[in-house]
Amino acid sequence: MVDVGDKPPTKRVALAMGRIELPPEVLRDVLAGRIPKGDVLAVAQVAGIMGAKLTPQLVPLCHPLPGLEGVDIRLEAGEGEIIVYAEVRCTGKTGVEMEAMTACAAALLAVYDMCKSRAPGAAIREIVLLAKEGGKSGRWTRDRG
Repeated sequence: MVDVGDKPPTKRVALAMGRIELPPEVLRDVLAGRIPKGDVLAVAQVAGIMGAKLTPQLVPLCHPLPGLEGVDIRLEAGEGEIIVYAEVRCTGKTGVEMEAMTACAAALLAVYDMCKSRAPGAAIREIVLLAKEGGKSGRWTRDRG
């Protein structure tokens, strides 16, 4: 693990995004709350929060953070897909990019799990970091051009 003991704590924020493709009829049922396992969007939101909190247990050599100050999970319906946005905030010695991307992964896996009986071909297509700020490197934003 990288030694971060001498680094000063700074405000850290990371925003990640992920997508899962679903057949149109399954997406309609997710949005209408008609999936037999329950409220897909609510479960995905909780899964994302849990994923962010458990990142050091899931990703080898990822520093445990003393306290996440906030984890916001937002889900949107797109054209044949659900898009997950995860924003993670803390004041610490290391960034929260891994927590944001793990939050997306956990939320997307929860959607897949709840929809797999109706959509076994559902596909998680991407998980990317959109922006991060804090620490020595300052602010970074993905070029969407």
